Amino acid sequence: MARVLICEPYDDISALLELVVRRLGHEPVAHTSAWSLDEIDAAVIEPGESTGLLLARRLRGRDVPMLFTSIYPADTLALDLAPAAYLVKPFPLYMLERALGEALATASAPAGRPAALAV
Repeated sequence: MARVLICEPYDDISALLELVVRRLGHEPVAHTSAWSLDEIDAAVIEPGESTGLLLARRLRGRDVPMLFTSIYPADTLALDLAPAAYLVKPFPLYMLERALGEALATASAPAGRPAALAV
């Protein structure tokens, strides 16, 4: 089970993201909670606000896989942080499920051995 940080400014969307993370068997962690970033295995971040980008920069330095979700197309600031996926809202939930699964599998794969990706 992975701990997945959720950084989403809208409560209804945050609740939906948490539901998807739980359904995949992982533990969602709210950005406002007291978890240390060292205890986070992956993150789903809305990069459109400065809070999301600042958090993403901190996580990037720790090699934590990040998924970005936004209503805006990807821009250079976001793509420079090398998210595992950039999903433009609205997106089908299976895309989030697949992207999160692939990001976690890649992060946990032994060095020099790529993870098997879902087709």
